[in-house]
Formats: sequence, structure tokens, C-alpha cells
Amino acid sequence: MQPKSGTTARLKSIAPQFVVPDVTAAAAYYRDRLGFEILGFFREPPVYSIVRRDAVEIHLARADRGLDPAPNAPHRDEPLDAYVWVDDLDALFAELQSRGARIVEPPTVREYHCYEMAVRDPYGFRLAFAMDVSERS
Repeated sequence: MQPKSGTTARLKSIAPQFVVPDVTAAAAYYRDRLGFEILGFFREPPVYSIVRRDAVEIHLARADRGLDPAPNAPHRDEPLDAYVWVDDLDALFAELQSRGARIVEPPTVREYHCYEMAVRDPYGFRLAFAMDVSERS
């Protein structure tokens, strides 16, 4: 299909891929602790899974040859592997606390006008959940 002249494509979403040693356990963590839905597993034993919550998807892929997960943590002092925008951070914080998620930074307003918190999954991947508060008084 040829693009129409003068038009530009609009990006709709992004789905990070986290490499983990155990796809089934990782998907269960995202379901049980972070409230995602497991959309499916691929191959047997599973080498890939997709989890989704609302419009956010995360793809989970099994590490090859028994290699370790590869989060950004070894490369940065304050690493993030995904930054997720939400509409009610306080409600999400309460929910994730009740689910037993590993919250590594509670909700905090940052100098860049975002109200955010961070969680870490069992494999070291760190996700920030945030709201833009630049318009708040």
C-alpha cells in the first residue's frame, strides 16, 4: 500500500519487550501484582507472552541460552525500563500496594512537573507510572 501524498503516519502506542528467564512467572506477576491481563502464551514451553492493561502492552520474551534479564539498571543510576502515563496515580498506588507490588518509589512530584511512582518487577525491570501536574495549582 502506497502512502497518500502529503500525509504523515500517526504513531498509536508502544509495547516494550522485557527479556526474562521465565515467561510464565513474569506474566503471572504482571497479572497478579500489577493488574495486567495475560493475552496469551506462545510455543510450548512458553517463550513469549503479551500482557495488557487498558492501552498499555508489555511483551515478555524468554532469555536465550539461560542468559539473565537485561533491564536498564546496570547502565544508569536511576533507571527506568518503561514510563506509563495514568489518569489517577493515587488510586493506582493504593491498588498496587494492596496487590503486593514492589513499589520502590512512592508517589512524588518531580521538578519536571510529573507526579510519579516507580515499581520493580522480580527481574529488575523498573516501571514508572506518572501524571502530568504542570497545570495543577
